[in-house]
Amino acid sequence: MPEGADLRGLGVVVTRPAHQARGLVEALERAGARPIAFPALEIVPPRDLAALDAVIDRLHEYDLAIFISPNAVEHAVGRIRARRGDLPEGLRVAAVGRGSARELKRLGVAADIVPPARADSEALLALPELQEDAVRGRRVIIFRGEGGRELLAETLRARGARVDYGEAYRRARPQADVGMLLRHWARGEIDLVTVTSNEALTNLFEMVGQLGRRWLRDTPLVVTGERQAALARELGMRGEVQVAGGAGDEQLMAAIAAWARAHRKGQAKA
Repeated sequence: MPEGADLRGLGVVVTRPAHQARGLVEALERAGARPIAFPALEIVPPRDLAALDAVIDRLHEYDLAIFISPNAVEHAVGRIRARRGDLPEGLRVAAVGRGSARELKRLGVAADIVPPARADSEALLALPELQEDAVRGRRVIIFRGEGGRELLAETLRARGARVDYGEAYRRARPQADVGMLLRHWARGEIDLVTVTSNEALTNLFEMVGQLGRRWLRDTPLVVTGERQAALARELGMRGEVQVAGGAGDEQLMAAIAAWARAHRKGQAKA
């Protein structure tokens, strides 16, 4: 935890997919907070596994494989191992953020290219290894979820690369106990909501219904990037939006601690 952080009694909603929430929930518990797990996103297999398999079978034809997220790593590398045993020799590997790089390492794959700070397509595209003189004529495969952003592929194509997608998973809206969440709000037990993707924020907004939206709009948010902050404003959020600058548990905890310090300092002055 950041020095001086005090999260005792803080009610924090964690909207990560259920299988990815444990680390953040446990970190919040260690800091004295009251985490409320409410998955707003579920990761499921892609609709077209045959298309993913076809790309994996040609993986030796590519020069660079880019993994968009830890979910892309988990689902794509698992499928690669099932079909061909390992990644081809000579294939360079890029991760959009440190979370994806850590997941690659956990699965025994070293990432050659990782942005040092922010975890987004813009940060990856700014690296020397992805400039025009480095990618012109190269074949690039982007492992992602269905319907992801087009910026990375469009920019690399403009720089002369030949780019394909390997859509390794899709995002779905889970079944969740909305009544439980509404009861926490009604009792004044929610101080902060964490959201790690635009899809999760949209799902949460729709899942909580008209009554829940009234509470949600007034509840401070911790998000992972400016795109989510912009979406929060579009949805009419009136509470403070704290931008973590990344989706890792450490970055989220630092943002939560920063919000808590500022909030408690404001209370003390009042």
